[in-house]
Amino acid sequence: MAKDFPTRSENYSQWYNDLVIKADLAENSAVRGCMVIKPYGYAIWEKIQAALDKRFKETGHSNVYFPIFIPKSFFSKEASHVEGFAKECAVVTHYRLKSSPDGKGVVVDEDAKLEEELIVRPTSETIIWDTYKNWIKSYRDLPLLYNQWANVVRWEMRTRLFLRTAEFLWQEGHTAHATREEAVKEAETMLAVYADFVENWMAIPVLQGVKSPGERFAGALETYAIEALMQDGKALQAGTSHFLGQNFAKAFDVKFLNRENQLEYVWATSWGVSTRLMGALVMAHSDDNGLVLPPKLAPIQVVIVPVFRNEEQLKIISDVVMPIKKALESRGVSVKYDDRDTHKPGWKFAEYEFKGVPLRITIGPRDVESKTVEVARRDTLEKEILQITDIEDKVVHLLDQIQKNLYDRALSFREQNTFRVNTWEEFLETIEKGGFISAHWDGTAETEEKIKEATKATIRVIPLNNQKESGRCVYSGNPSEQRVIFARAY
Repeated sequence: MAKDFPTRSENYSQWYNDLVIKADLAENSAVRGCMVIKPYGYAIWEKIQAALDKRFKETGHSNVYFPIFIPKSFFSKEASHVEGFAKECAVVTHYRLKSSPDGKGVVVDEDAKLEEELIVRPTSETIIWDTYKNWIKSYRDLPLLYNQWANVVRWEMRTRLFLRTAEFLWQEGHTAHATREEAVKEAETMLAVYADFVENWMAIPVLQGVKSPGERFAGALETYAIEALMQDGKALQAGTSHFLGQNFAKAFDVKFLNRENQLEYVWATSWGVSTRLMGALVMAHSDDNGLVLPPKLAPIQVVIVPVFRNEEQLKIISDVVMPIKKALESRGVSVKYDDRDTHKPGWKFAEYEFKGVPLRITIGPRDVESKTVEVARRDTLEKEILQITDIEDKVVHLLDQIQKNLYDRALSFREQNTFRVNTWEEFLETIEKGGFISAHWDGTAETEEKIKEATKATIRVIPLNNQKESGRCVYSGNPSEQRVIFARAY
């Protein structure tokens, strides 16, 4: 399956696009800019959903659902929010079709114009806060800790599967609090939840920090983010958590009676991750042989491929394999036994290697006699012969090893591609290599924009617990008290 497949060094962008399609993760749809997530890709997304949803509920959150349509007037109530999303909104203007006068198809019924246009949800702050004003009257009603799994539409002209599509799947948390301190703590807590998931399940190390004012979410007072480094040296924003202050409460007049019996505005947060994580998973770990998946998110963790010439041999092998499969499944391992006679073993080896299955077990008639199997790792492509009696414990151990190895490998890559620079000349030279650049910044939007114009690099995060360090801005030469992380990004 890797034939006619470009390498990362030849064409990284084409390598990524071809891999997503050929590994059966997703494909472009008939609707420009939208994608079809195929069963194998959706199985990974389901695992991401399940793991995150469990963490959300463990931190006290419940799931809800709000409409996909939002009245246009809602977007006029919070000025910075509407400005941030205006150019990306899809608008519904009519509610009916009719037969075309020429009898060929249908046209929009001009008499069915909506009294007020509806915006297809780009994010749900506005409709949620319009609803919250009916739910919140007193401090006793707080906090509200809600999340929804949904789709959103942000009209994109230049799209790429998973990374940037006009419609994508995500979750969005929206919480309401009685105090500023509670809301800030919530935003920070959810950032930590995201970081823990991406590092421990996706095996991708991340930097945690806050965004510069120029990179904040529209309508937020503070945006917290996790940033990951992909193999081409570009950064990818893997999740964000926003402290919204009282902006949306004021815009939608959401007040509550506090413990002193005084009316005040509610404090808010929102936070989300999307199917963009699927793109991160592909780009962080995969290689020129195809997809590489961390075991915790692999739809198939172990595939067993029998090598046989006839039905009699297959039956003998199956009698040995089925107890192994059952034992592994009892340990929580997902196992596929591919006993199809329509494809040769070599074809199956190539297929499962390309689709990133962490472990492959091969067994033939001679292996049955010797009571051994061959086990191949996808991350290192190493093979070893194991005794059947040892297979259960060894497979569980190997899956843990693969998970750790993928994280360690990604962490080593990030460390080797993180650079401290002190001059503009160093910055210009280093940015061409890719990677994270740690450099001083004078804190002004003007300098940030000039650096972006000159290099296409942006401030990815101001790291949490950033150490104070006196220096000079890498661009302006003005005094600076801390370093920030620059990179070119997706």
